[in-house]
Amino acid sequence: MNPIEYIGPVPEKKRKKPVLGGWVILLLAGVFVSYFAWPAFAELVKSSNDLPTDSKVEVAISELAASGDYGERLAAAALDRTRYGVVYDGSVYNNIGYPNGDIASDRGTSTDMVVRAYRQLGVDLQQLIHEDMKESYHEYPQLWNQRSPDTNIDHRRVQNQQRFFERHGVKLGNTRSTLDYSFGDIVVWSLPDGRPHIGVVVPGPGSHSGEVWVAHNIGNGPEWTNDLLTYAIVGHYRYQGK
Repeated sequence: MNPIEYIGPVPEKKRKKPVLGGWVILLLAGVFVSYFAWPAFAELVKSSNDLPTDSKVEVAISELAASGDYGERLAAAALDRTRYGVVYDGSVYNNIGYPNGDIASDRGTSTDMVVRAYRQLGVDLQQLIHEDMKESYHEYPQLWNQRSPDTNIDHRRVQNQQRFFERHGVKLGNTRSTLDYSFGDIVVWSLPDGRPHIGVVVPGPGSHSGEVWVAHNIGNGPEWTNDLLTYAIVGHYRYQGK
């Protein structure tokens, strides 16, 4: 007898139901995500909440300015400069007044930010550097083929500011430890392209208020950034006026 060929649908085996229901699996997935992803998400939210903002600048300035410490008051003045819109422009020689002369308020470099911060405390680096250069001109870098001091530009050069702080301030170590830096300290860096750069040590924003950040103008106008150790430090000073 010939076997009869079955031509109907292939019978399906009944699938066993999972031991755990779908809702249990979803619950476990939620626990997994919460345990591993939530800390990272919380840290991201915290970081975004600690970004420099106008309101945090206001808070930091208020706390620093209330202090009787000169360095903290200078840090407050430096942070205040970050609220001004300034286009970085280091290419133009300007004829300016003396003393207390300045280029256009919406223009400037790293040195202009330092000059303006000190002026908020009644210290005119333009005049002080000029007077010191008149007395000891050859103690200053001879890099620009000048034969005598120039009130229009001398105080706007990083190398001259650095020499002035060396001569009349406290010269500190160029360490890589943030513990060695205080609010209001002046720091000079050598940028990757060899240009000198200068800024002021300030506290960080929000929960970073105990850290040492910097106020400086590296090309985008005065900024409040966590860049103290980003570049090679070649000068570290503390200067509190005459």
